[in-house]
Amino acid sequence: MNFWEYLGSRHQQLLTDALQHASAVFQCMVLATVIGVLVGVVTYRSEWAGHLATLTTSTILTVPSLALIGLLIPVVGLGVAPTVIALTLYGLLPIVRNAIVGLRGVDPDLVDAARGIGMSRPMRLLRVELPLAWPPILTGIRVATQMLMGIGAIAAYASGPGLGNEIFRGLASLGSKNALNQVLAGTLGIIILALLFDAAYVLLGRLTIPRGIRV
Repeated sequence: MNFWEYLGSRHQQLLTDALQHASAVFQCMVLATVIGVLVGVVTYRSEWAGHLATLTTSTILTVPSLALIGLLIPVVGLGVAPTVIALTLYGLLPIVRNAIVGLRGVDPDLVDAARGIGMSRPMRLLRVELPLAWPPILTGIRVATQMLMGIGAIAAYASGPGLGNEIFRGLASLGSKNALNQVLAGTLGIIILALLFDAAYVLLGRLTIPRGIRV
């Protein structure tokens, strides 16, 4: 059967895999964003702490995804757990780095003005610094999401959810009549999800970043 016939016969399973893939990436990005921004907030004021945070998350990203998931299996088992841990760790670098850069780029005069009108340190952070640092943080989230879309396919190695299962099934049956269709369907599905997520981030940026800051 050709590719379109394959899609027609497997559309329910492909849709399920796509929803699971999107859900896994979204949930891991939420975790990575919370952790990454917190790390940025804690470390951006210190040169060595910021460098250490960036170096640590960079080191994590150099570990091959298949190796990291393989190392996690004996510890947390198969399925969702190694997928969530691996994707969250891989998503940290762009967010941590951009959070640090964004917070360091806030105009000190604005922070001093906020201090002058009696704002506490947490209030200045929440109402002045983080909103002004949001554009680079959002850029880091976009970059991390695109990476995790592809890396998420490797989760199938640990019986994780997503479109990687379709790709792995195709690779395991190379030479059969539907092997190429399976690999192509899984790959195109991930590309489409990545584009949809990026479009959502563009819309989020337009809704949350004032025009003056965007310019």
